Amino acid sequence: MSNAYIISPVRTPIGRFGGSLAAVPAANLAALILRECLQRSGVDDALVDEVIVAQSYQSSEAPCMGRYAASLAGLPDEVSGYTVDRRCGSGLQALIDAAMQVQTGVAECLLVAGVESMSNIEYYSTSMRWGARLGDVKLHDRLDRGRVNSQPISRYGECPGGAVETAENLVRDYGISREACDAWAVGSHLKAASAWARGCFDSEVMAVEVPQRKGEPLLFRRDEGIREDATLEAMARLAPVLKGGTVTAGSASQQNDAAAGCLVVSERFVIQHDLRPMARLAGWASAGCHPLRMGIGPVPAVAKLMQRLNLDLSDMDLIEVNEAFAGQVLAVLREWELESDPRVNVNGSGISLGHPIGATGLRIMTSLLHEMQRRDARYGLETMCIGGGQGLAAVFERV
Repeated sequence: MSNAYIISPVRTPIGRFGGSLAAVPAANLAALILRECLQRSGVDDALVDEVIVAQSYQSSEAPCMGRYAASLAGLPDEVSGYTVDRRCGSGLQALIDAAMQVQTGVAECLLVAGVESMSNIEYYSTSMRWGARLGDVKLHDRLDRGRVNSQPISRYGECPGGAVETAENLVRDYGISREACDAWAVGSHLKAASAWARGCFDSEVMAVEVPQRKGEPLLFRRDEGIREDATLEAMARLAPVLKGGTVTAGSASQQNDAAAGCLVVSERFVIQHDLRPMARLAGWASAGCHPLRMGIGPVPAVAKLMQRLNLDLSDMDLIEVNEAFAGQVLAVLREWELESDPRVNVNGSGISLGHPIGATGLRIMTSLLHEMQRRDARYGLETMCIGGGQGLAAVFERV
């Protein structure tokens, strides 16, 4: 089997909920990142075998985002595409899907992206198909509804607190304090601010032109959810989302708009077109866990992956644990006995940079690979907890 190599990983800046990218639909963000990947790589559009786009909150405004965004980006009609949804793990799963096509010889060159415009997720009704005879019609917030309904209520019961409740369950299981959660959140923001100040994100981020109602478009260049002045005192003043809990607006991942992407190609394609890959996908694994403790998902996924690769956490030069919630990250790190390990989330993650669901897996991969290059690192580990009770993990080897 061929190795699957990663070419030209890139991302947009991450916009706040209702922020700078709110006027840019998900399809446009995806199309922009597809074009940027091709431009940076120098690969001709016609050489792409397939486009895979991850999107967790899909919409009939742009159905089958893989095909839709490929068309919007101007790729030839002959280039097919499809969409992947594994909730928070969607972006990483899109890359894995592409790698499996390369490894099995089905394709030589795939264009992969992840996108989410959480600012544009709609409200909807389930009662209007055949009309409402009398009375009011209820609209559901699809953004919130997907969290509450991430597991079958008939089997697991109601989870009215959604993902926040699953994090609080882990906090209780592992005896994690509110102070520890606040400290992790502050650290995430300060690391992300430092990374921007040191120019760590410059090479991985493409600027996005945002149309304005009047005047010229604005150029959006920088992640806008980072609290550069975060302090423990300010974090401690935030009210918990659930009464008596640890999760606050400061220690939870943000709702965001962004896209990220790359090319995934075979060894033969690399040689034929004189490309310079940043890494190869060394291996991946997924695992299930109880939906009401979904945040612990990386633990069984990584255990399976390390055994599969005959490696250990000590072999990893950098480790990424997506920050759905500070308490959830701390529970995972306690299982691994890595609570103060300097290899973890060196430039921040979901709490500070943001968590645009469908894009996050590829955003993390992009940041990880660029950091591995700066540090001359060999192995990098990416992990995701996934709503509904799953974990996903992948190891990348720099080449």
